[in-house]
Amino acid sequence: MSDPDSSTGLPLDAVTGAFGYSGGAIAAQLRASDRRVRTLTAHPGRAPAGTDIEVRPLDFEDRPRLTAALRGVDTLYNTYWIRFQRGALDHATATARSQVLFQAAADAGVQRVVHLSITHPGTDSPYSYFREKARTEAALVDTGLPHTILRPAILFGGSGVLLNNIAWLLRRLPVFAVGGDGSYRIRGIHVDDLARLCVTEGARTGNAVLDAVGPERPTFDELVRSTAQAVGSRARIVHVPGALLTPVSTALGLLLRDRLLTTDEYHAMSDGLADTAGPATGTTPLSTWLRQEGPTLGRHYANELTRHYR
Repeated sequence: MSDPDSSTGLPLDAVTGAFGYSGGAIAAQLRASDRRVRTLTAHPGRAPAGTDIEVRPLDFEDRPRLTAALRGVDTLYNTYWIRFQRGALDHATATARSQVLFQAAADAGVQRVVHLSITHPGTDSPYSYFREKARTEAALVDTGLPHTILRPAILFGGSGVLLNNIAWLLRRLPVFAVGGDGSYRIRGIHVDDLARLCVTEGARTGNAVLDAVGPERPTFDELVRSTAQAVGSRARIVHVPGALLTPVSTALGLLLRDRLLTTDEYHAMSDGLADTAGPATGTTPLSTWLRQEGPTLGRHYANELTRHYR
C-alpha cells in the first residue's frame, strides 16, 4: 500500500481522465470512499477551480515522467482509449500507449490496476476497436500486475453522449432511422454503477475479468422507441438497410461538426457485441433512468469531437 498523505491521512489512487466522463464518476466515488485522487490527463486546463484532485500529465512519450506521476499510487483506474481513428491516432496507437502506461505503473510500484475494456474483445475480431481492446488486455496481463478488467458495452447517465444525442435527434428530426431490423440488443450500465464497481474491484485481491452491464437488454429498436416516448418525440421511426446508415450519419456529422456513428460501430452493434447474457453487475434499469431523465435528456447536443479534440 502507498503511504497515506501526511496532511490528510488518506491513501492515494490514480485515475486517467478524472475530469472526463467515466473517469470523473470514478474519481467522485473514490473521494466519497475517503481516497485521495491523482489524475493523469491530457487536458490539465479542464481542472475545476479549487479542485483537490492532483493533476499530472498523461505523457505517453516520456515513460520516466509517467512513472514519476504514478509513484505512491495504490490503484490505477484506467479509462484511456479512443472511440475512432482521427488523423494518425488509431486503435493500435491506443494499445501501444496503454502498454506504456501499464509498464510505467509496474515501474512505479502501483499495487493494482482496474482497466476499462469492452464486451467481447477478440484478437480475431473484424473490428479494430475490439481487436485492439483484446491486445490491450493482454498487455496488462503481461505486466504481472494484480488487476481487474471490466468490460462495459455502453454507458448512460451523467454527461453521456450516445443516449443524449439519440434523444437530441428524436427531438429535432421528423424521421429517425434505425439500421436493419433493430433487433440487436444493447446492455448498458449507468456510469455511477460502473464507478462503484470499479472502486469495489480496486479493493479486491487477485485478478478478475467481469462484464460491466446493467439489468436490462432492450433491442436497439426498443431503446429508440423508449427514448422517443421519454422525451415526447413525434419523430417517425423507420428501418433502413444498414448500408444506408453510415452515409446518413456522416452527413449529419458534417452538419454538426462531429462524428455520430462509424460503420464499424453500427456493424458491431448489429452483430450483438453490445450485449451479453451474463449476470448484471450494475443495478440501475435503463428504462427507469429514461423515464426519470426524459424531460431534460437531449435538450443540448453533446459534441464528441469538441470534448476530446478541440
